[in-house]
Amino acid sequence: MSPAANFALGFTYLSPVVGIYTLFAVGLVSGGPAMIWWLAIVGVGQLLVALVFGEVVSQFPVAGGVYPWARRLWGRRWAWMTGWIYLVALLTTIAGVVYGSGPFLAQLLGFSPGTSSTITCALILLAIALAINLMGTRWLATAAVVGFTAELLGALAVGWWLLLTERHQSLSVLFDTGDVVGHSGGYLSAFLAAALIGIYQYYGFEACGDVAEEVPDPSRQIPKAMRMTIYVGGAAAIFVCLALLLAVSDYARVIDGTDADPVTTILHEAFGETGTKVVLVVVMLSFLSCALSLMAAASRLLYAYARDDMVPGARLFRTFLPGRHVPPYAMVVAAVAPAVIVLGSVFSTKALTSIISFATLGIYLGFHMVTAAALRARLLGWVPSGPFTLGRWGLLVNAAALAYGVLAMVNMAWPRSPGLPWYDNWLVALSAAIGVGIGGLYLVLARPHERSDAVAGDAIPAPDDLDRPSPPAEGAIR
Repeated sequence: MSPAANFALGFTYLSPVVGIYTLFAVGLVSGGPAMIWWLAIVGVGQLLVALVFGEVVSQFPVAGGVYPWARRLWGRRWAWMTGWIYLVALLTTIAGVVYGSGPFLAQLLGFSPGTSSTITCALILLAIALAINLMGTRWLATAAVVGFTAELLGALAVGWWLLLTERHQSLSVLFDTGDVVGHSGGYLSAFLAAALIGIYQYYGFEACGDVAEEVPDPSRQIPKAMRMTIYVGGAAAIFVCLALLLAVSDYARVIDGTDADPVTTILHEAFGETGTKVVLVVVMLSFLSCALSLMAAASRLLYAYARDDMVPGARLFRTFLPGRHVPPYAMVVAAVAPAVIVLGSVFSTKALTSIISFATLGIYLGFHMVTAAALRARLLGWVPSGPFTLGRWGLLVNAAALAYGVLAMVNMAWPRSPGLPWYDNWLVALSAAIGVGIGGLYLVLARPHERSDAVAGDAIPAPDDLDRPSPPAEGAIR
């Protein structure tokens, strides 16, 4: 996988079109057009996280991302929980992405809208993504580059067309904090609820590190790809969101639920029936490339777990096809588990929001178990020794990244529906607690960390090694 393809992998995982098109209506209903500011706020916070991750992957360019980073920074038990949380969240995120694509693919195929067609289309997209991923890393790299090109050019073309021909609002609406949002708790409460659109948008840069052993010169190239993913993906997301916001003719119809799918309404008004089909093809390429990248990240994480003998069925999941550079059985899990989640959504009245909220909280929890491990390691003497370092700013950036992450997680889990039963109001926090609890119980009872002899905690120098150079990173499979 070339450095350009590695960046494309991160971009298509972050996917501005997927993030904005999926949650545009949710963000607008929650916080009105001023919700766009979350894309800038979260972008800065996630850039801090990307800088910390860049230092870690520069020193430890190992397949699997957050799991091996946590192992080297802290230890096997902490790494096992980090990997478990992140893997569950990744599988749920795949389900959220393909479920979010369902209505768009249903329109493209001419299916009647509804839960059944959404689930059917989501499963179709999963099957296509699995087939392409099983063809090998070169196919994945090609698909990532094609997806990146189509998504970026398509987003720019559609955005500029909307701004030039379908602009119904002035820029002043981006500062409207009162009239357009009917929220009893005041605008601050509404604005905080709208944060999900930004929080969901800005992850994917870590996928660049998940395939570290398939990229040349990863210690230098991957930190750069992570930062570029934030810069380019964030700018594209803001542009897409701005174009859609200014093209909405009546915010009240969206907020009161009369227009439940404003993106489709805008596309039909701007491009007509035939033109909308063309745009939907580009949109579906974005969803497909995002699903491909997510499945690649999840499979490499499970492979890294199994390589260290940290998971049941390790012998199966660490099977690797040298000719294709793919762990096939881990890849199948990365498709089957999301399919089960998608099928289970038939029992939920707010399936998309619930899936995305739980997945995003899990991703952030996995992220910040790494930033916490990095901060602890720094305080115990770790000095990043890869080609990319933050120097004397490292401690401050690390602390700020962790603080941002904690605030974001509290905001995601905060109950906002007092009229619902308590278990529904606390659904996101309860789901996360159950996931962590199951993983913790398995860790205590099965003690998988004791089966592994993988190097752990070596980022922190031993007292008698303080004057010695850091040990080399694990060997890469190339």
